Amino acid sequence: MSPEGKTMMHGPIAAAAEGTGRQAQERVFHSHDGTEIFYRFWPAASADAKGAVVLFHRGHEHGGRMAHLVDELRMPDHAFYAWDARGNGRSSGERGYAPSFSALVRDIDCFMREIAARDGFATQDIALIAQSFGAVLAAAWVHDYAPKLRAMVLASPAFSVKLYVPFAKEGIALWQRLKGRFFVNSYVKAKFLTHDPVRIATFESDPLITRPIASNILVELYQHAARIVSDARAITVPTQLLLSGSDWVVRQAPQHEFFVNLGSRTKERHVLPGFFHDTLGERDRAQALDLIRPFLATQFTARDAPVDLKQADIAGYTRDEADRLASPLDLLSPRGFYWAFSRAFIRMGAWVSSGMKAGVTTGFDSGSTLDYVYENEARGLTPLGRFVDRIFLEAIGWRGIRQRKLHLEELIGAALSTLKAAGRDAHLLDIAAGHGRYVLDAIAKSPAPPASVRLQDYSDLNVGLGRKLIAERQLPVSVSFQRADAFDADMLDTIDPVPDLAIVSGLYELFSDNAMIARSLGGLARAMRRGSLLIYTNQPWHPQLEMIARSLTSHRGGQAWVMRRRTQGEMDQLVEAAGFEKLDQRIDQWGIFTVSVARRL
Repeated sequence: MSPEGKTMMHGPIAAAAEGTGRQAQERVFHSHDGTEIFYRFWPAASADAKGAVVLFHRGHEHGGRMAHLVDELRMPDHAFYAWDARGNGRSSGERGYAPSFSALVRDIDCFMREIAARDGFATQDIALIAQSFGAVLAAAWVHDYAPKLRAMVLASPAFSVKLYVPFAKEGIALWQRLKGRFFVNSYVKAKFLTHDPVRIATFESDPLITRPIASNILVELYQHAARIVSDARAITVPTQLLLSGSDWVVRQAPQHEFFVNLGSRTKERHVLPGFFHDTLGERDRAQALDLIRPFLATQFTARDAPVDLKQADIAGYTRDEADRLASPLDLLSPRGFYWAFSRAFIRMGAWVSSGMKAGVTTGFDSGSTLDYVYENEARGLTPLGRFVDRIFLEAIGWRGIRQRKLHLEELIGAALSTLKAAGRDAHLLDIAAGHGRYVLDAIAKSPAPPASVRLQDYSDLNVGLGRKLIAERQLPVSVSFQRADAFDADMLDTIDPVPDLAIVSGLYELFSDNAMIARSLGGLARAMRRGSLLIYTNQPWHPQLEMIARSLTSHRGGQAWVMRRRTQGEMDQLVEAAGFEKLDQRIDQWGIFTVSVARRL
């Protein structure tokens, strides 16, 4: 905590900012990388709280500037929380900086775990109220982690900030690429945020306001905001959107697009005429609060039934998307010609690039190609071939795959330690291991080695190369590799020894049919004892879906590699229906691949 933060803990400006009748408790927790995050907690007035409301402040500010809402919302039977995002207010971290936008989103996930562990409020007992930059973070968390949230209210989400200077966004990105991270100071004066003279005065005199923002966060804000807006169909949480009619800070068009795309059954949109950007701190904010109060009251008393996503492979927007990608193009059309040229370029690249050759020969989704991507060593004929191979290996999808491997290693190690702490001999099973490199690397790094390891794959090629990898590492006989069908539920049900840790990585993403996934998960569930752990991956989004579908081939007879994305909510529902409870999740900084842990109930 900064010296300024300690000075302000009981200072007059803090009192003015937080001036509420309910007394806040001051707390901290340590986020995923050890960063200390400060937050305020207001207990419910009644002993039997009806739920909790978590407040997320806008950029440059801190949770104290949302504290007035605790009393003004008149919800005494609900607990309230408000954090200071890392690098802001009294939380630690370099001012205005975070390692990435996704690190801030993961901070929210850690915050929710802190609330559940300390006060017993699970996500289904919680509603969010978030403003501006905080609203984008909240929407990204709901999109990427698919929590069973009660409801969320987003006020003037900053999906697109008005920088006013022509090409400022492109210039910031270019300068960062050339010179590295730098800081951009906020130019917005308080009088353009609100008409409330008290809010203006406290904003201008509050030393905890953080005007600079790191360039990497500003650049990534645009990237993630575009992803969340375009894929808002994945969000099914009841959502209320409050927009300021005279907002000088952010553009409204993406806000309306987000609302139209929302997959929520219950969604509201309200435009508040004359309001400046600080929607919930405006002079006439009672208008906004009079909309929030009944919306949250309804969701807390008569919660919407969760949207059933288990049939999304039959009728859902990702099914429609995959069908469009599978539809052939007229070869004489501009797009048809473009993608034909792309396919030809890849085949020519395979003459000199080892990675492209592996993809063309075995399929770009094959275990052989993925193992090559994991090795991440450019190889090919001549320096030109190695240069082309390096470009191939640096594709964003492959970078995401390598990050997925790191997340797998982390969570496999954590799962083995959890099982050891519970006094269980951990028998590990991977039902579609490819070459098995990521599993073998993970157990080599784990301080709690498993009692046995059984790797499986349907491909004879993968089994042979996997056994070779085991032999090269001189692993004991307790590590084996078998040929088996991951969708054979009866086989999974009879595996001996019974798995305490089952892994399914990169498999379910290759098959659109949810019935197949349910059959595989069901076989695993029947085989596993209560308290056993399941690690599973998912691909909720990808920026190159059309390129993959139009240019790359799969391991299934050279067919086009057309992927149907599963939203994280859909994947989690399939896992839950099989008898598992999700415990934790990781996602890469681009939002492409997730790795989750669930426990057998």
